[in-house]
Amino acid sequence: MNDQNMMMQKLDTFLSAFRWLNSAHKQDETMYHEMEEVIGEFSSFILNKRNGALWNLMEQQHDGVLSMLVEQLREQSAFCVWALEKYRAMELQKNKQRIADYFKNIEACIETECGSFEITCDSKVLMIGVGAFPMTPLLIAKKTDAEVVGIDIDSRAIDLARAVVTIVDKNARIVIKGCTVDQLGFTKKATHIIFASTVKEKFDILKQLYPLTNKDVVVAMRYGNGFKSLFNYPLEDIGSSHWKIVNNISQEENIFDIALYKKVNGE
Repeated sequence: MNDQNMMMQKLDTFLSAFRWLNSAHKQDETMYHEMEEVIGEFSSFILNKRNGALWNLMEQQHDGVLSMLVEQLREQSAFCVWALEKYRAMELQKNKQRIADYFKNIEACIETECGSFEITCDSKVLMIGVGAFPMTPLLIAKKTDAEVVGIDIDSRAIDLARAVVTIVDKNARIVIKGCTVDQLGFTKKATHIIFASTVKEKFDILKQLYPLTNKDVVVAMRYGNGFKSLFNYPLEDIGSSHWKIVNNISQEENIFDIALYKKVNGE
């Protein structure tokens, strides 16, 4: 069996594992430990440079064939991550604070993001797709004391995120809301906006944000192109009339990369 066939077999194995775990955890909460293990293995697999080089070669030869597999893996792994975030939030409420390797990697990504983002105590940060365990708002609040609003469309994730914030830092200036950007007055005030990498509609929302935000807002779009697109939604070409990329932060050791957007001509 050649390397490409072995790669496809491994990816099929991951896809089958994610599908099974996403179905099984609904009946058996002990499955979260298996989810943690598979997500960790999948993250390490994607960050392996040799695997990435092989994937790039395969994309050049079989781009159309691979697209469906990419979409399925991205969707199923995202479901698994969302479930594991909820589990981590529930465990925190039981005073258990285990941190999976995946979450350690995400926290390292956030450290890099904050370093390039110039957030201060006067900043107003909007997190889109905050999830059940709001690591980004908590880290920003801890490091900068900035005002942070996190939004999500998952009501269970919102409840858990609020509980986590209360437990970890009840004095932090963090608010979690269940609404969309157009329903939030804070959107106009935001100096910084961060998109979670697993928000499927993030570029549609970015277009929606143009008339809703101030002229100096900076948007951090988490994404994954190429091999990383198996775990993250990739960048999209949205034209240059409204938004432009002012910095693109590639993180070889981290699970997603970051594109920073500003409004064209600060309009």
